[in-house]
Amino acid sequence: MDATTESRSRRLATKLTALLGAVALTGMLAVATAPAEAAGWSSNKTTTAADQDYVLAEKRIEAGDYQGAITLLSKLAERQPKNADVFNYLGFSNRKLGKFDEALVHYQRALFLDPKHRGAHAYLGELYLSIDELEKAEAELRELDALCFFGCEEYRELKAKIAAYKAQQAALPGARESVN
Repeated sequence: MDATTESRSRRLATKLTALLGAVALTGMLAVATAPAEAAGWSSNKTTTAADQDYVLAEKRIEAGDYQGAITLLSKLAERQPKNADVFNYLGFSNRKLGKFDEALVHYQRALFLDPKHRGAHAYLGELYLSIDELEKAEAELRELDALCFFGCEEYRELKAKIAAYKAQQAALPGARESVN
């Protein structure tokens, strides 16, 4: 191989390496900057978006009609028993109604179906705060930290809620020693 051919080969290899790096970076940034789904942080959005019950349930959740959403989502869960998004929303709706035991079951089901479901991890963390299980909420935050390579909305929101919970607990009389 003469010097000119070798020089061209090195330039081509350098350009190819730069191009592949740019493509990889673009893909990672697209994943990192994708917007979180409102109130659900769904992972199976493409399979559920076309289902009318799911769409109506989302609207009921947005309107604060959690019982109406549960009715629709329960029917949907019978038809789609492997859909983690449905169980995440069932957990969310039950939690909003103060039905923490039911919410826990649904979040656990969502995570069994999809262990990387960021929404279920975040909402489960919020549930744990609601029942004064700070350590478990922090464990969910660590799970989100591991799942969110560049950080994500679910991680930031749960982290903020944990900080607010700690501040609230520190403000309670006689609770200062137990929060540290």
